[in-house]
Amino acid sequence: MKFVPLEIEGAFVVAAEPIVDERGFFARTYCAQEFADHGMASVFVQASVSSNRVAGTLRGMHYADPPERKLVRPTRGVIWDVLVDLRPASPTYRRWVGVELSAADPRSIYIPAGVAHGFQTLADDTEVEYLIDRAFDATSGRGARWDDPAFGIRWPMAPTVMSERDRSWAAR
Repeated sequence: MKFVPLEIEGAFVVAAEPIVDERGFFARTYCAQEFADHGMASVFVQASVSSNRVAGTLRGMHYADPPERKLVRPTRGVIWDVLVDLRPASPTYRRWVGVELSAADPRSIYIPAGVAHGFQTLADDTEVEYLIDRAFDATSGRGARWDDPAFGIRWPMAPTVMSERDRSWAAR
């Protein structure tokens, strides 16, 4: 695996290194020791999946209190994945980064604690898998506006579908 640092401190694209043969390919997408060697969460206790019917669906910007770490990748379709650093003491505070991820390319994105996450689907019938380093707690969910001028995120298109909850997060 290759760990490609992003412009947000502690965030990485984790690129698989496929071994290709006549059957297709085989690749590791997670290794506890390699994640620990890069200072990343090395134990994930929960896996979740989101199914998104329509291109343009926007989910985010989500984070938790207490903070959690995630490893995210599409298992079907394509997404524009966005991170926003919400850690006041971070040198990359309030910066955002976007990465296109596709199920056809076995890459994932590692989201460190204190960083908000969201994505927009770029294809119909997109599915996204999350590995999370702590168990779900409905009372810990928080959010930031997807269109907050404090961040200036440039999304690929106007959202086609979004939850009322995501539309109602306050600006910072």
